[in-house]
Amino acid sequence: MDDYTSWLRAKITLRRVDDWFEITTPYLDRHNDYLQIYARRQNGSYIMTDDGYILQDLMQSGCDLDTPKRSQLLNMTLNGFGVKLVEGGMLQVIASPENFPLKKHNLIQAMLAVNDLFYLAKPNVISLFLEDFVAWLEQNYIRYIPNVKFAGKSGYDHLFDAVIPKSRQAPERILQAINRPDKNEAQALAFSWMDTREVRKPDSKAYAFLNDSERAVSPSVIEALRSYEIVPVVWSNRDPVLPELMA
Repeated sequence: MDDYTSWLRAKITLRRVDDWFEITTPYLDRHNDYLQIYARRQNGSYIMTDDGYILQDLMQSGCDLDTPKRSQLLNMTLNGFGVKLVEGGMLQVIASPENFPLKKHNLIQAMLAVNDLFYLAKPNVISLFLEDFVAWLEQNYIRYIPNVKFAGKSGYDHLFDAVIPKSRQAPERILQAINRPDKNEAQALAFSWMDTREVRKPDSKAYAFLNDSERAVSPSVIEALRSYEIVPVVWSNRDPVLPELMA
C-alpha cells in the first residue's frame, strides 16, 4: 500500500492553465496516454472534470453511447463512482477540501471505466463481457450481490461487480470482470483489493475474471494479480473455479 501511494505521489504532476489546474495522473487510457483532469476552486469547493476528453475520444473512435442500452450502461458506471455527466459531455465531481482526494480518485476510476466502453464500437459485438459474466453466474445458480461498494482503509470507495456472501463452506468472495486485462487494470484492481481487504474478514478472497475472447491475457497480468493474492480466472477456462463459487 505504501509503495502504491508513493508511486501515485511521485507520478502526479500539476500545471496551471488560466483558472484551472491541469493534473496529469499516472493512469493510461487505451492510447497509452496519461489521463488528465482539471480542477479549480469555486465558492469554497473544488470542481474537477475531464473536460469532455473521455466521451469525445469514444465518439471520434466510432463508439456512440446514444442508444438506450449504452446510455443506461454509461449512467450505471458513473453513478457507481458518484460522477455526473454535465453539459459538453464532461465527467464532473464537486469536492470539499476534506474529500478532495476521494473525489479525485472516484473521477479517475470513472474515466478508466468509461474509457473501457470502447469495445462497444466494434460492429460484431453481440453482448457485453459483463453481461456474459453475470449470465454465467446465474446460469450456474451462484448466489451473488451485484455492484457492491466497499469503503477501504484509506477512506476511498471501491466498486466491485459482484460479491458472494460467506457461507458455512466458504468465505466471502469478491468478483471483478475485466474486459481489457492489462497492467493498468491489474494495478487498479490490486489497489482496490489491498485497500478493501484491510476492512473485510481475514479469509475473504478476490477473483478477477479476464476476458481473453479476442486476445490472450499477458502472463505478466496474471502474475501481477497473483502477487496481490487475487485469483485470476481466464474466461475461456472459467469452469474449474465453479466449485469455489458455488460453495
